[in-house]
Amino acid sequence: MNYLITGGTGLIGKALIAKLSQKNSDITVLTRNPKQAQALLGDHIHFINKLTSKSLENKAVVINLAGEPIADKRWTKSQKIEICQSRWQITQQLVTLIKKAEVPPSLFISGSAIGIYGRQDKTAISENYNNFNQEFTHEICKQWEAIALGATSEKTRVAILRTGVVLAPNAGALAKMLLPFKLGLGGKIGDGEQMMSWIHYLDMVAAILHIVKHEELKGAINLTAPFAVSNNDFSQALSSQLKRPCFFTSPPWLLKMLFGEMADILLFGQNVVPTKLINSDYTFKYSTIKEAFSDLIV
Repeated sequence: MNYLITGGTGLIGKALIAKLSQKNSDITVLTRNPKQAQALLGDHIHFINKLTSKSLENKAVVINLAGEPIADKRWTKSQKIEICQSRWQITQQLVTLIKKAEVPPSLFISGSAIGIYGRQDKTAISENYNNFNQEFTHEICKQWEAIALGATSEKTRVAILRTGVVLAPNAGALAKMLLPFKLGLGGKIGDGEQMMSWIHYLDMVAAILHIVKHEELKGAINLTAPFAVSNNDFSQALSSQLKRPCFFTSPPWLLKMLFGEMADILLFGQNVVPTKLINSDYTFKYSTIKEAFSDLIV
């Protein structure tokens, strides 16, 4: 099968391309720096540095994973604009090309996040939940998803990946947490009651490939493990795996001083359930946080 992938040098992009390469798929990656991407991903991948009308030729699946990391920098006005536009612009370009193509891709998979739900209590949230909390993460994802769904037609199925906290070794959110926990300085954030909806990176890759195969999967799809945990339980499980204490608490006032508005994504959460994946018989390899940490931290 022929794929066009954006965000191919990111955490999930690299893991997905590695898996697709094992299947002898024909893969084209959109990247600003083809030489650097080639060194990272391999010589067997095709690389382009801009989208044109030819970019979608013979592409059965387009997977859009591009976007400025949301938690790497303080949310200044300019950073908020970058976070939004890095998602919205590339998605709009792809949708425009898909709609113009004589033979459009049969499937367009585009990123989003569980941030679309905004801060929530412990209520279980499926894809049908629509009592969104109006805040920055919701506004990002709402527009992002609306743009992507514009590619929907009789010829093109659109699937939106509402992704939770992705856990991977030596990368992403977990990499940022490990040092303080290894030093015995780990602990809950705030009261620790906020829910964390997470997913092992290998389950995310496998779920994307599952979506490719299952034509009934379309629209918004929650990409989270089936069992969310509270921040306190997450912290306790991480400390237990590392065999380190878990005594400290990060007070909200300190996080707000350090990170400003961005602290909200640490202080609030959602209990998201991957209902569509479960109903389509996807089997999670890492269903519980203990299973995930046992694999990721050795």
